[in-house]
Amino acid sequence: MQKLVIHGGKPLCGEINISGAKNAALPALCASLLTNDTLKLRNIPDLKDVTTMMNLLKQMGVTILTNDPSEMELSAAHLTNPTAPYEMVKTMRAAILVLGPLLAHKGEAIISLPGGCAIGLRPVDQHIKGLQAMGAEIKIEHGYIHAKATKLVGTRIVMDIVTVTGTENLMMAACLASGLTILENAAREPEIIDLAQCLIKMGANIEGAGTDVITIQGVEALHGCMHDVMPDRIETGTFLTAVTASSGEIHLKGARADMLDAVIDKLQEAGAIIHSGENWIHLTMNQPPKSVSLRTAPYPAFPTDMQAQFMTLNSVANGTAIITETIFENRFMHVQELRRMNAEITVEGNTAIVHGIPKLDGANVMATDLRASASLVIAGLVAQGETVIDRIYHLDRGYERIEQKLVHLGARIARIN
Repeated sequence: MQKLVIHGGKPLCGEINISGAKNAALPALCASLLTNDTLKLRNIPDLKDVTTMMNLLKQMGVTILTNDPSEMELSAAHLTNPTAPYEMVKTMRAAILVLGPLLAHKGEAIISLPGGCAIGLRPVDQHIKGLQAMGAEIKIEHGYIHAKATKLVGTRIVMDIVTVTGTENLMMAACLASGLTILENAAREPEIIDLAQCLIKMGANIEGAGTDVITIQGVEALHGCMHDVMPDRIETGTFLTAVTASSGEIHLKGARADMLDAVIDKLQEAGAIIHSGENWIHLTMNQPPKSVSLRTAPYPAFPTDMQAQFMTLNSVANGTAIITETIFENRFMHVQELRRMNAEITVEGNTAIVHGIPKLDGANVMATDLRASASLVIAGLVAQGETVIDRIYHLDRGYERIEQKLVHLGARIARIN
C-alpha cells in the first residue's frame, strides 16, 4: 500500500494550476445517460472517483472516448445494462447519481446502496422520496434500489434536508419528466449551477440553480453538447490553506475566488493577503497564522469539506479556535491523527477546541477519509521532522497529482510503496 513521506518546515511558494472539480465532473458524467447523443466534457480531473464512475458507465453500455485525460466524449446510445453493482458502488457514494438519469431516460434503474467515505450517515431517502413523488415505483431489496417508471411526471418536491446529490439527481430526472418540477430547499452549491449549465446546453429548461428553489420544465429529449467543468473549489481552498499554514506565497491559475467567499474570509482573518481576478487567486502570508473559529454549514457558508484543513491550520496558529461541525456526525476522525503529531485538540460532541502551538512533530499517521488525508498532508508540510501518511488512496479520490503540485511549490514530499 502506498504512503506519502513528507519532510516539513519549509514555506510553500510558487504557481500551480487548479484542476477541474470532482464534485462537478461526476454529475456531468452521469448527465450523459439523459441522451442518445454525444456529450463532450473538458477539464475532467484525473481522479480515482472519476475513473470509478467511468467504469460504472462503461459496464452499463456507455461508450467513452478519451484522446486527452482531461477531455472525453460519452454516448449512451447503446446502453444495455441499467445496473450499478455493489462492487463498483461500494467505494463511491456519488454513484447514486446514475439513478435519476437512468429512470428518466430508460425507465428503469437497479442501483446498489452507495458507500464512500466513513464520515457519517448520508442517506439517499431524499432521492427516493423525490422520485416517488414524480411517479416512480421504488423498492429496496437485498441492498439494491429497484426503480421503474413509464414516464416521470413533474411535481413540487420539498426536501427535508439540504442535499447536493439529491438536488442533482432530481434535477436531472426532472429534465425529461412531463410538466413542471419545483425543487424546494434545494442545495445552492456552485456544482449545482455547473450541472444546470451543462443540462441547459443539452436542451433542458432550468431556472433558479444556485438558489433554494429550482424549477425545471420537462422536455421530450435532450441532445449532446460541449461543456467545460468548473475548477475545484475544495482543491483551491486546500492549497490556499496549506500556504497560509506554512507562511508562504502562491499564485493559483484556473481558480475562482467567487465560489470561496467563506473560506477566503477565514484565511484573511488568519492573516493572509489575498488578491484575485476572473480565473486566478494570489495569496501571500507574511506572518504566523492567527486562530480562526468556524462553523460548517451548507453553501454559501463555510464548507464541511474544508473543516479538516482548517483544523491543521489552527493547530499551528496563535491563539485558540473553536470549530463546530454541523454537516456530518463523524467528521473529526483526523483529530486523533493530528494529536499524534502533538496537536492540542479537545473534542466535545460536534465541537473541537484547538489550541495552537508553534510546531507540530512529524509522525506516522493514517488517513481516514478524503479531506482528513488533505489535513494530514498540510500537517506534514508544517511539522518538524518526517511525517509518513498511510492509506493515501483517499487522496487519489479527490486531488489530482497532489504531490507533484506540492513539489512544484518547494515541498519535500514523495510517494513510496
